This record gives sequence, structure tokens and C-alpha cells, in this order.
Amino acid sequence: MAILTTRPRGTNDFLPAETPRWQYVERTLLSTAALYGYGEIRTPTFEHTELFLRGVGDTTDVVNKEMYTFTDKGDRSVTLRPEGTAGICRAAIENGLLGDALPLKVSYVFNCFRYEKAQRGRYRQFHQFGVECYGATGPVTDAEVISLAWEGMQTLGLKDLTLAVNSIGCPTCRAEYHKALRAYFERRREELCETCRERLEKNPMRILDCKSPVCGEIAKGAPRVLDYLCGDCRDHFEKVQTLLKDADIPFTIDAGIVRGLDYYTRTVFEISVPGFPALCGGGRYGGLSRQLGGPDVEGIGFAMGLERLIMVMEQQGCDFPEPQQCDLYIASMGEAAAEEAFRLTTQLRREGYAVQCDLMGRSVKAQMKYANKIGALYSMVLGDSELQSGSAQLKQMATGTAKPISLAHFLPEFETEMQNGWFAAAAEAAEKIDR
Repeated sequence: MAILTTRPRGTNDFLPAETPRWQYVERTLLSTAALYGYGEIRTPTFEHTELFLRGVGDTTDVVNKEMYTFTDKGDRSVTLRPEGTAGICRAAIENGLLGDALPLKVSYVFNCFRYEKAQRGRYRQFHQFGVECYGATGPVTDAEVISLAWEGMQTLGLKDLTLAVNSIGCPTCRAEYHKALRAYFERRREELCETCRERLEKNPMRILDCKSPVCGEIAKGAPRVLDYLCGDCRDHFEKVQTLLKDADIPFTIDAGIVRGLDYYTRTVFEISVPGFPALCGGGRYGGLSRQLGGPDVEGIGFAMGLERLIMVMEQQGCDFPEPQQCDLYIASMGEAAAEEAFRLTTQLRREGYAVQCDLMGRSVKAQMKYANKIGALYSMVLGDSELQSGSAQLKQMATGTAKPISLAHFLPEFETEMQNGWFAAAAEAAEKIDR
């Protein structure tokens, strides 16, 4: 029966103590994207399997080894999304967004699923933040998307960021590059892994992305894609570099970046920190919409894994905002006092204050212990005597200082207390005495 209380391998529970960090990161990245004109999009967690076979590519590890695919009760093959781009492109086509005013700019926070070896920072269910831009073909768009990723990560406080860029050309110039790659790898075919021998025929660029140490060593001597770019792709890439320099974004050129999915063309990039390569990655894709049956509209985007991002932030000591504290805990003794505590709690919550009262029927001592545990800023005890007098003692938990407060005029007096900082003044006076 232990399986009932054990989460599946490669997945995580996100507990209330952790989720404020996630909310902060997601909010910061979505807000940064909004400054660039990107609105949030949400798509289904699963799609028809054919979408990923066509959109992601049947020569990729994602499709060949990592997808969670199953047959539903209607005998349809469906797949939990392994990445966000293909589903977003499908949604844009289906909802007519690519025939509307362009560019189309969208951002997202998705959970994704890939069956791969579970390890720290890499999970079978993971979460991504990303953006997609459709319809804009110029190098300014590439630079803007890279700038968005760079600024979002800097806003979160990440240090020692490095940006690497490359161009993998268009289908025209890449055809010549594929010929050169096939000729190179063909001489060492028998040394390649079984998967790469299949890739050699279908898409030899995928060999450059193989995780096998043997294939990786062989790939070091392979021809460079930059030596095969056509004039248009070369000009495009040079302008992207100029724009990044104008934006004061430091970068290096890494001809080894090809990205792992088949839909990429021209500009590709990765942002890393020491010990965490490709913390963010993305690039331009030219034929995805057409492959999926939509208009011939180019796109560009990126994605970053949030598990790894937050892990790096914690390791680097980045600042996270403090979670919402309980402003006031109202303890009670007796049924009538409990009803009054609930009434006041409801009233204050509607005014935006974080307030709690007893739900467990505890003693006052136990209630105050709980108030201390949840970090309540203030506490108040209600009993028969407080109800009869119409007044109670409002106590600051940090200092133990208390003052009377009217139950009949509780809201305005409590608001004044919070705004004027009476307790802050009392704490300051107490500190002076201590000196």
C-alpha cells in the first residue's frame, strides 16, 4: 500500500512553504514578458500525438525516447506535452491568431512531461516558462526575444549569466551542410550509437546533440554550420550580433549549439550559469506552422526550466520575497466569542487583511501557540468579558506590547493601527530603553 502515499518517480510535491517562491518567479517572468507585449496563453496538457511527431520531429530524443503517449478510450493516440511550442502553434492556427494582426506575442507557464532519467534538476514532470513570437522575420525580433530572456533572468537576480548564440541556417543552406555532415559521419558510422546511425540518414544535425560520450567526441571534428550559411542567413546572424552589442548584452558564438528539436532555423541561443548549461534555450523556427497545416508564418521563442532556475537561484543566494504573513490571529473562548471572532475575521479579510481564527476548538494557550507558529503579527483574545465590555487587547506578537481596541469600531481602529505603526513606535521606544 506504500505506493498510495509515494509520488511517482521524477515528480515533485510543491508544499505551501515552497510555492511562494514559485509564484514570485512565475509572476516576475510573466511581468517581464508583458513589458515586451507578450500576453499569457494556456493550452491543453495533452495533444494528439501526431502534433509532436510532425512539429517536434521523429528524429529527436523527445519523440523517440521520452514522450508519454497512450491510447484514450476513444482509441485515439494522445501525448502529454513534452514541450510548449508545438501546442502553442497548433492553438494559434486553430483559433485564427496567425491571420490576425501580427506579430503575435504570447508567454506561458506550463507543466511538461518527458520520460528521462530522473535526477536533481531534471524531472519527468517539469515546468517551463517561455515565450513565442509569430510573424516577425527580421533580426530585431531575434535580439528582442534574447533580450527578454536575459532581462527576466537578471531581474530574478541570477549572477554570472553567459549567452551563447549560433545560426543553423535555413533549409536551403542547411541542405549543403547536411551533405557535408553525412560525408564526415559516414566515415565513422560503425562507431556511432544505434540512434545516431539512424539520424545519419534522416537528420545528421541531431548527431551533434547526442549525449553519448563517443558520439560527442566524434562530433568535435565535424564541419561547422557557420561555414555553410547562405548570404541571407549570414547577414541575418551578423545583424543579430550587432543588435545584441547595441543592447549591451555580452555573448559568445558557439557553433556547437543546434538545439534538440527539428523545427529550429537560423538563430539559436542558450543562456547558462556556471554548472548549469542551457538554463534557457531557444531560437527561430521557420516551417513549423506550415508543417502543422497553417499559414507560412515564422516564429521565434525560448523556454527555461523552472525547477532548475529556482535551484540555481537558491544556490546563488538570490532574494525571494517573504511569503504573506498572518496580520492578525483572533483567539476565542466559548461559542459566542467564536462567532464574533469569525465575524471580525470575515470583515477584515474582505478589506484585504490576512486574518485567521480558531477552527480546531483548541484551548486559548494552544491557539496562541499556533498564532506564534504561523508568524502572526498581531493577536487578540475574545471571551465573555471582552464581549461584555466591547473591548479587547490587541497584542503585537514580536514585543508582547498590547493596547485596547474597540470591537464596535474594530475595522477603522485596526486600519489606523496598521497604518500609523503604533507598535513600531513602541518597539523603538523599548529599544532605546534597552540601550
